[in-house]
Amino acid sequence: QVQLVESGGGLVQAGGSLRLSCAASGRTFSRSPMGWFRQAPGKERDFVAAIGWGDSRTYIADSVKGRFTISRDNAKRTVYLQMNSLKPEDTAVYYCATQSSGSYYNPDEYDYWGQGTQVTVSS
Repeated sequence: QVQLVESGGGLVQAGGSLRLSCAASGRTFSRSPMGWFRQAPGKERDFVAAIGWGDSRTYIADSVKGRFTISRDNAKRTVYLQMNSLKPEDTAVYYCATQSSGSYYNPDEYDYWGQGTQVTVSS
């Protein structure tokens, strides 16, 4: 059984930074692609970032490119989302997820999800 636990969300002013963490258990983490998605009220769950397991290549949504970075620490079984220059439109519940294979961009291709962590950016 795979478990993902996010942390690091909170309330921040526009222009501020947060770092989200996602701790994983139950799967060979070092060989699992990981992704971050977000969902604002009344909206679909959107891709934010993903990181592969082989070469740790990263994939970033255009809406956050240049502001967000994704990284992983296989020894700690943790994936991170560093969020800088936050904007009110970044307000959402952020989820981490893992998959065995498939498109990194499609939430339907992910097998396991965390419970989510709320990020609120005030103007």
